[in-house]
Amino acid sequence: MELENADTLGEVNLYSDVCHIIEGSRQRLATTINAEICMMHWQIGKRIKEDVLYSQRAEYGKQVVKNLSIKLTAQFGKGWGYEKLKHCVRSAYLFSEDDIRYAVRTQLTWTHIRSLMSINDCLKRQFYMEMIRLEHWDTRTLNDKIDSMFYERTALSRKPEELIKQELEQVQSTNTLTPDVVFRSSYFLDAIGLADAYSEKDLEDAILVNLQAFIKEIGSDFAFLDRQKRITVDSTDYFIDLLFYHRGLRRLVAIDLKLGKFKPEHEGQMLLYLRYLNKNERKEGEESPIGLILCSEGNTEHIEYLMLEDSNIKVAQYYTQLPDKNLLSEKLHRAIAIAREHHQG
Repeated sequence: MELENADTLGEVNLYSDVCHIIEGSRQRLATTINAEICMMHWQIGKRIKEDVLYSQRAEYGKQVVKNLSIKLTAQFGKGWGYEKLKHCVRSAYLFSEDDIRYAVRTQLTWTHIRSLMSINDCLKRQFYMEMIRLEHWDTRTLNDKIDSMFYERTALSRKPEELIKQELEQVQSTNTLTPDVVFRSSYFLDAIGLADAYSEKDLEDAILVNLQAFIKEIGSDFAFLDRQKRITVDSTDYFIDLLFYHRGLRRLVAIDLKLGKFKPEHEGQMLLYLRYLNKNERKEGEESPIGLILCSEGNTEHIEYLMLEDSNIKVAQYYTQLPDKNLLSEKLHRAIAIAREHHQG
């Protein structure tokens, strides 16, 4: 019997080891193939760009690319149409060879790169590349984030370009996020399914019922710890609406939910929470806690100034229904311009 069991165990181990070898080889092969595909497309784009489009004869160049696509399709089959070659050329204009090598080294795919080609601002592209790398976004998530103006809603976007560049370089070198990358000026909570009229308790309940959707919006590194977290100061009980932990920042995050606009007293209340958490809940190796006050209305001057301060209290507006994209875009770009003027002043 013991011999029989030993044989069975040996077969199980053999099967497991062989599966591990096959899966490892497949993964390495997929990584190699992806790298070759990305480099091939970029090199094709570079070749076309250098030999044809540098002539500065746009119509001539367009015709040459069309003729090339016809010949490539005849030689290699479908997949080499005019639009495909245009993407190759655009990649050569927007990315250096080092950019492409870094992208494939961090496991970005050609579809990721294609999505990033819609972004003209190089710092904004770099921001999304780092977020893909750190949070392992698939292309659908990337497109959703770009469409929802994720970058424009971060505190990072409000900094002068040189400071943005420095912070992104820090993110790349340390493989860790910073608060200005994590926290945003507005959050879309349409996925939690609130009715038109609701109370703060209704909002909190809806978030807890739809916790996965909420975390997807605020960031994948957030881990839920508690609701209505009780803290006692001088025999008086206070309750933190939601308590999270952010793994990348290594900080406790206290979230307070408010109906209406931000009021100065909200800051004082959050400051009490953070000082209590820092003294009584902060563990060895963690950074100091951060507070996020979510208000249902208005990006008031209070919020604008608080977002600019080097503070552990962040203030943001939340939307229970998606705002008009054009109005939101105008509002965000205006806020970015004001913030950068403030920095320069």
